[in-house]
Parts: sequence; structure tokens; C-alpha cells
Amino acid sequence: MPTYSAPCLAVTAMALLTCGVAAGIDARQPMPSFRATTLDGQKYTNDTVKGKVVLLQFWATWCKYCRGDQDAVDTVAKEFAGKGLLVLAVDAGESKRTVKQYLAKSPRAVPIVLMENTNLAAMFAAKSYPLYVLIDAEGKIAGELPGAGGEEALRQLLRKVGLE
Repeated sequence: MPTYSAPCLAVTAMALLTCGVAAGIDARQPMPSFRATTLDGQKYTNDTVKGKVVLLQFWATWCKYCRGDQDAVDTVAKEFAGKGLLVLAVDAGESKRTVKQYLAKSPRAVPIVLMENTNLAAMFAAKSYPLYVLIDAEGKIAGELPGAGGEEALRQLLRKVGLE
């Protein structure tokens, strides 16, 4: 069995991420019917987001990589909101109390959805966090970004739907 150096494996992993290789998510397939209610009571469905680009971020308060990407997510959310981008941050099964305590110390600029208030988590079973799923304005899955990649990786994902 061949052995590979860490730099070789890192380059291979980045190439796969950059190319949008995603296990289990078929790009340009229609988004299944979903529902999501944010912590502040805002409700979203396929119908309410029609015509918008939706970036789903599956995250957790305990995830250091999610925390590392938080500013990048908030930045692109603010920058592209006027161009039809909606970011929904879906917390990975933590209690409302835990999430609210975290947000009190580290506010987010994007709507937060608890796993219990959506069926999105069941559709995109994240095995590690963060996981980003991009839905185009026509309601089709446009891409996925597994893992933290920072602002440039998010921008590269958004380019798939013409947001630059």
C-alpha cells in the first residue's frame, strides 16, 4: 500500500474541496421540500426563498472550525444580501439555551435555525462541521463545501451561482 506525505494529502483534499466533490449531494438536483423556523420566529420554505440564493451553514457552538468561519459567513451574508443571498445557519442539535448563551457572547449576522425547527438536517446529514450547502435561485442544489475554508472558499462557492 503506498504511503503519502501530509502535504500531498492536504493538496489532494483541497483539490477535492475546490472542485466541489461531495458525497451524497447531487449538484443541480432540485432542493427537496424543506421548512425552517429561525430563533426569532421567521419561517422559511421552498416557496418563501424562491428566487433567492440560499447558503446553508450546518454548525455547532462547540466547533472551533465553525467559530473560525463565523466572521467569513457573516461578511458574505451582509455583502451579498442585496444580490439575493440568504444564509441560514442550522445548529447541529444543541439546546436552545446553549445556542442563545453562545449568541449572547458571539452574535451572528445570519438567521439561526435549531435542528428541532427544521428538516434540513435530515436532508443533508453532516458528519463534520461546518458543512455548507448552496441552493441556486431556481431552487437547485448548486454545490457543497465540507469543512471550514474561510471567506475565499465561501466566495468561490458563491461564484457557482454568479455571486461575485
